[in-house]
Amino acid sequence: MNTMTYKGYTARIEFDERDNIFIGRVLGLRSIISFHGETVDELRQAMADAIDDFLADCEERGVKPEKPASGKLMLRVPPEVHGAALMAAQAAGKSLNQWATEVIQEAAHG
Repeated sequence: MNTMTYKGYTARIEFDERDNIFIGRVLGLRSIISFHGETVDELRQAMADAIDDFLADCEERGVKPEKPASGKLMLRVPPEVHGAALMAAQAAGKSLNQWATEVIQEAAHG
């Protein structure tokens, strides 16, 4: 996956062969923020403009801007999965939080 980052926000980048443009969409938000450009430089500027507009709009409305991730993740899993994960964490000499963070990080970046 091709990505681009600006002010802590990350976008997935794709190339549209039909229109001959790059298209970006910011990931991890409920709000839909998309942008496009014919060159990488145009795309970078379009992303910066889109994020800056989003942040300015939030400020104007007096709302806290949504962040891609807070660092808090709550999961609901079957009890047997929870138990197996807890045993794997203990066997590794780690807390469930430490163990899960490592497993998720490896899966996400693997």
